[in-house]
Amino acid sequence: MPRTLEGQITMEKTPSYFVTPEAPRRIYNMSKDTKLIVVVRNPVTRAISDYTQTLSKTPSLPTFQALAFKNSSLGTIDTTWSAIRIGIYAKHLENWLQYFPLSKFLFVSGERLVSDPAGEMGRVQDFLGLKRVITDKHFYFNKTKGFPCLKKPEGSSKPRCLGKSKGRPHPDIDKTLLLRLQDFYRPYNMKFYQMTGQNFGWD
Repeated sequence: MPRTLEGQITMEKTPSYFVTPEAPRRIYNMSKDTKLIVVVRNPVTRAISDYTQTLSKTPSLPTFQALAFKNSSLGTIDTTWSAIRIGIYAKHLENWLQYFPLSKFLFVSGERLVSDPAGEMGRVQDFLGLKRVITDKHFYFNKTKGFPCLKKPEGSSKPRCLGKSKGRPHPDIDKTLLLRLQDFYRPYNMKFYQMTGQNFGWD
């Protein structure tokens, strides 16, 4: 990480940090004062989105059902598949809380980041001790992508939207399978709500 001077904030983002067992210890050893921002979304939607992204790169991928369920007739979920494992947020957070207190975390709702980007960015700015500079006027909703985009920044000729890998249509998944996944995640979600003191409304 580069040196950070007084009055500066250095940021770095890597989705895999939250689910990598060694990451909390390494980050703590680098700086125990690090503030941690974790964007989470409904783990069922997250798993389907993960699958959709992989499918776009590997068209020969087995079906979502074949990967998510060890035995679809019994409904046994395959937790060894990373798309499923990543959404067990409570388990990952337990690992992080061995090194960092809850006060060092901000949990951002992926759903609210889409429905109210300025509101969630306001929370981020408060958490980082910054003046609220990013507001509603900086966003517009892109109907094609189904996501908010940043309006044209100064010195740029076009607005900033999420890349091509975001906003892809998801494959149709059987409703019974979705319900099984919801049932599987429910106890983990409830534990995560308790641990964070936030109800993300996924159930």
